[in-house]
Amino acid sequence: MKRSEINQLIRQSKDFFREMNFHLPPWAFWDPEDWKGKYDTCSEIADNMLGWDLTDFGSGDFHKRGLILFTIRNGNIKKDNKTYAEKAMIVEEMQETPMHFHWSKMEDIINRGGGNLVIELYASDENEKLSDKAFTVKTDGILRKLNAGDKIILTPGESICLEQGLYHRFYGEPGKGKVFVGEVSAVNDDTSDNRFHQQVGRFPDIEEDEAPLHLLVSDYTKYF
Repeated sequence: MKRSEINQLIRQSKDFFREMNFHLPPWAFWDPEDWKGKYDTCSEIADNMLGWDLTDFGSGDFHKRGLILFTIRNGNIKKDNKTYAEKAMIVEEMQETPMHFHWSKMEDIINRGGGNLVIELYASDENEKLSDKAFTVKTDGILRKLNAGDKIILTPGESICLEQGLYHRFYGEPGKGKVFVGEVSAVNDDTSDNRFHQQVGRFPDIEEDEAPLHLLVSDYTKYF
């Protein structure tokens, strides 16, 4: 992805969060130079990968298969006692986050506003493949029985709890607009806890055609 495209997507995301009346922490708007020399005071942000995160999953087409998110808080089992994480995400109509599960993380996915979120679900088998067996999930605390490949549509205010090993992919329902998605979970580690059904790239290769507007989590090492 080109840095200019990433910068424009971040600008659009800031506008959307404002439309949703959702406020990011002040450092979300820092310029790259603002980070220099601040590792001692901002080590939790850098080490736990808080902040702007964007990927096209190696697709080359962000709007078809991609995701932009902001990690607001996150623990680090090697460095602190925080056992939880929270993310804010924006999902476009028919923009896919591909099928995956987590070995360690249990999470709630919440529709915070905007359009509707479609989630397709499968249990996993002993070989970490898609299972054809039925399974159960909870949506807002209500138990539901599902068959392999069933889809749940979350309207604003609704949520689903995704346990470890439960395959899921999601996208915005067509005709309903962008979706403001929240995630509340156990500690998140996007470097080692994503089991994609088909191999994808979690972090983008960036063509630096202009300077960063704001740093991505993958940029921190260059500035610290």
